[in-house]
Amino acid sequence: MTFTRRTVREAAEFSGLGLHGGQPVRVLVHPGKDGLAFRVGATRWTATPENVTDTTRSTRLGEVATIEHLMSALAGLEVSDAEIEVEGGEMPALDGSAQGFVEGLQRVGLEDLGEAEIEPPFKRVFLQEGDIKIAIGKGEGHWKYTYDLGERWPGVSTYEVFLSPAVYEREIAPARTFALAEEIPMILQVGLARGLDQESALILGIEGYKNEPRFEDEPARHKLLDSIGDLYLSGVPVRLLNVASERSGHASNVRAAGLLAASCRFG
Repeated sequence: MTFTRRTVREAAEFSGLGLHGGQPVRVLVHPGKDGLAFRVGATRWTATPENVTDTTRSTRLGEVATIEHLMSALAGLEVSDAEIEVEGGEMPALDGSAQGFVEGLQRVGLEDLGEAEIEPPFKRVFLQEGDIKIAIGKGEGHWKYTYDLGERWPGVSTYEVFLSPAVYEREIAPARTFALAEEIPMILQVGLARGLDQESALILGIEGYKNEPRFEDEPARHKLLDSIGDLYLSGVPVRLLNVASERSGHASNVRAAGLLAASCRFG
């Protein structure tokens, strides 16, 4: 199958506080022709599963933390090539979603680089670890995520969508990161989420949202947003796949991305 390689027309700049560290950070997404890669100074890491170094509440690539929201925006806009320069070691939190990244990338414009060949998997890639399940197959961009907290509110929520850049921008990119109210003291105690506040993070109380959601199923949408970003480490365009995930997080997503990359042939 063929797909169109795409990059940014000029550098897109993003700055703010790091999502977890809370320190000032700056990111430049430059035009590229050699896939997606992150760099700090002279050190460069290609955006591949084997270069992931940590998956504790975010995805770290080499020395760069919380790459998943930017990776998701790149996947959603079908950007295949870019050189991402990072100052501060982390992606900015922005508003807790991928919306700011989408808007910034669209502001500088996108440019086609020509066609590329890929043979996606004929058999499903399936990962199961306890009650975590990820099923990936050749498809038309049908993605589904099931967020399941059992008896704890909001219980089970499933969001599914046929992906396109317009649908991603409207229905997925605005979904913010979130936390359970009872977990917040522990999250703050270990030094996480310092770049977030009640505008950029959705808080789930035991009987309902503690602040205003953008979507009633915003947690499921955000988990899908994260899954898109993590699975894009495989290098496979999201519209060539059908994906169904249940209870998955960054660690299982990255493992599934590795299985997916190994099952495909890139021309």
